[in-house]
Amino acid sequence: MDEIKKNILKEIANLEKVPQGAYNIRVNGKLDKRKSTKEINIVPQKEKDGIEIYVKSGVKNQSIHIPVVLTKSGLKDIVYNDFYIGDDCDILIIAGCGIHCTGKETSEHSGEHTFRVGKNSKVRYVEKHIAYGDISAKKIMNPNTKIYLEEGSSFIMETHQLNGIDDSDRKTYAEVLKNANLIIKESISTNLKQVCKTDFEVRLKGEKSSCHITSRSFATDNSEQAFTSKLVGEKECFGHVECDAIIDDMAKVTSTPEISAMCSGANLVHEAVIGKLAPEQVVKLMTLGLDEKQAVDTIIQGFLN
Repeated sequence: MDEIKKNILKEIANLEKVPQGAYNIRVNGKLDKRKSTKEINIVPQKEKDGIEIYVKSGVKNQSIHIPVVLTKSGLKDIVYNDFYIGDDCDILIIAGCGIHCTGKETSEHSGEHTFRVGKNSKVRYVEKHIAYGDISAKKIMNPNTKIYLEEGSSFIMETHQLNGIDDSDRKTYAEVLKNANLIIKESISTNLKQVCKTDFEVRLKGEKSSCHITSRSFATDNSEQAFTSKLVGEKECFGHVECDAIIDDMAKVTSTPEISAMCSGANLVHEAVIGKLAPEQVVKLMTLGLDEKQAVDTIIQGFLN
C-alpha cells in the first residue's frame, strides 16, 4: 500500500499497520484486505457490493475496522454494510472514508450501513470522513445509517466530517426499543463553497427508551449547512437534540427541528444555537502568544471536539 493510502488510513481509522481483530479494508471500490475471527465473521453481500458482519452473543472488548480509501479520480463507489450484533456484546467499530484524488473528475463514496443490535449489547461506532487533492475536482460523500436497538441495548455513534468534502448528504434513521439508549455526536466543518446536509430521524418506540443527539459545526467562506431532526416519542421516553453552530464570513446554516410526542410520558427537547466566534476568546488566546489564525483554529477545534 502506497504512502497516500497509509496516511489516509491513519487519519480516518488511526491505522499505521494491519489492525488486531476483525477488519475489512476497501480501496478504490474493491476489497484490499479482510480478516474474520472466531467471534466476528465478515462475509460478502450476496446481491449487493458490500459486507455482512456477524458478531456472536457475549463478545466483549473486541474491535472491527472497516475503512474505505479512494485515490482514483472519477470513481463512484457505493458500499452496503450490514451488522448483526448478538446479545450481551460490547464492541468498538471504526469506520470512515478518505478521498485523495489529483484528477479533475468528481469522486464519490456512498456508504449504506445498517446495524441490528441485540439485547443488552453496547456498541461504539466511530466514523470519520476527509478529502484531499485538487480543489477543482469535486469530492462527494453520502453516508446513510440505519440503527435498530433491541431491549436494553446502547449505541454510541461519533461522526466527524473533517475537511475537503464538497458535497455531503448525511442521513440517519433509528428505532429504539425498551430501556435502550442512542447517543449521537456529530461534528462538521465546511469552507469554500461546500454544502453539507444532515438529516436525523429517531423513533423512541419502547418504554424508558432514550436518545441524545449533539451536532456541532463550523461554517466559513461561502459554504452551506442544513441540519434537520425528527424525534418521535411513541412511549414513555426521553429525547434531547442539541444543534450548535459557529458561522463566519458569508456562510449559511439552518436548523430545522421536529419533535412529536405520541404519548403523555414522552419528554422531548430541542435546542439550537447559531452564532459568531466570540472576539474576546480570540483576543485572550492572542495574549498567550498565538497569532489570530492559530487562535481561531484552536477555538474551532475545541468546539468541534
